[in-house]
Amino acid sequence: MPPVTGNAVVFTQGGPTAVINATWVGIVQGLLPAPEITGILGAINGIDGILKWNMVDLKAQAPSTLEAIARTPASQLRSTRHKPKPEDCRAMLGVMAKNGIRYAFGIGGNDTSESLDLINDAARAQGHDMRCFHVAKTVDNDLMENDHCPGYGSAARFVANAFRGVDLDNQCFGGLYVGVCMGRHAGWLTASAALGRQDADGGPHLIYLPERTFDLARYRDDVARVYRRLGRCVVAVSEGIEDASHRPVMEVLSKGGLEADSHGNVQLSGNSALAEALVEQAKDHLEKTGVVSKCRARGDTFGYVQRSFPDQSPVDREEALSLGRFAASQAQSGNIDGSCAIIRVSDNPYRADYKLVPLKSVAGKTRRMPPEFIAPSKNDVTEAFMTYGRPLIGALDPMGVLDMSKKVAKPL
Repeated sequence: MPPVTGNAVVFTQGGPTAVINATWVGIVQGLLPAPEITGILGAINGIDGILKWNMVDLKAQAPSTLEAIARTPASQLRSTRHKPKPEDCRAMLGVMAKNGIRYAFGIGGNDTSESLDLINDAARAQGHDMRCFHVAKTVDNDLMENDHCPGYGSAARFVANAFRGVDLDNQCFGGLYVGVCMGRHAGWLTASAALGRQDADGGPHLIYLPERTFDLARYRDDVARVYRRLGRCVVAVSEGIEDASHRPVMEVLSKGGLEADSHGNVQLSGNSALAEALVEQAKDHLEKTGVVSKCRARGDTFGYVQRSFPDQSPVDREEALSLGRFAASQAQSGNIDGSCAIIRVSDNPYRADYKLVPLKSVAGKTRRMPPEFIAPSKNDVTEAFMTYGRPLIGALDPMGVLDMSKKVAKPL
C-alpha cells in the first residue's frame, strides 16, 4: 500500500529507559526526509498528550538538540501508564483525523503494543486510514519476537556493574548481601548480575529468577553452603519470585499489607520488604546453625535506579537509534502497522538486525528466559546466557586484583 500524506505523532509509554529518547530521535531522523510526512509531533505523557492535545514540534528541533537528547536517559516526551479504553481510542482517532495525523509511533513494552493494537483495530473499524507502529522498549527484556529490547542492555550494564561493586565491597568484611532487581515475570535483568562476575568465586554466588519456583528452605541452605566455603555470600533476586503455589514470595514474607497496582497485582518495585525479609531469613539461619556467630548482613532494592542511569551501553544506544530509523522506514515502505523488533544475526562477531512483526504477536504477551539460559542444578545462569548478554552491555572497565603472594617477611 502506498504511503499517505499527513502528520506523524510519536509517543512513549510505561517506564523510561536509558535509551528510549534515542529510539524516538531515530524515528524523527528517519521521517525528516520523507516528503509525505508534513509534520512530526511529540505527544507529551504518551496517549494522554494526544487526548489532551499536549504536543511539541519535533520537526523544529535543532539537529544538535536531537543528538544530545539521544544520549540522555529517561523520556524527554514524558510517559503514562494509561491503558486506552474503547472510548479513548475513539476520542484519539477523532483528534488525529481532525489534525491530519496519519502515522502513530508508540515506543514501549507489552502494554504499549497492546494500546497500539487497540488503536489500530479502532481505526480500521472506523475506516480511518492510519499507520500504527509499535517500537520495542523495556528494561525487563520480555517482549515476544525480540532477541532483546532497547533499554535492557543499559539496565543490564548497571546491574552488572552494581553487583561487581557490591561483590568487591563484600570481600572487605565478609557477610551476606541480597540485591533485589526488577522482573515480575521474567528474570532477564536479575540474570545480568552474573555478567559482572570477576571469577569463579565472585558474586553473585546465587541467582533466583521467577522462571523457577523459589523454595525458602533451599534458599537458606544455599546461603549457608556458600558462606561455609567463602565466609560471605552475595545474592541476586528477581522481585517476582514465587513459591510452589505461584504466590509472590514478597507477599508470603511481608509482615505488613502490600499495595496493589492498577491491575490488581501486588506492587513489587520500590518496596524493600522482599530484600529485608530474605536477609532476615538467611541471617537467622546462619546464626542459629552456627555457621557464623554474628552475621554482617544487608539488603537493597535497586528499583528505579536500574532504568535511567546515565551510563548507556554503546550497543544499546546505537540499536535504539537504528530501531527508530527502521520504524520510520517501514512506515514509508507501504506497511500499515506492526511491531518493530530486534533479531540477532550472529554471536561471534555479535550482529543484530531488525524486523517488522504483527502487533498481535507482541501485544500483552511476556517472553521469559529460556531453560537453556538457567543452570538446572543450581541457582545460577549458564554460559549460554553469558554469551547472549555480554555484547549487549558493552565492555566493562577492568578491575585490578592485588597479588597476595607478595607478602612482606615478618621482621625478626
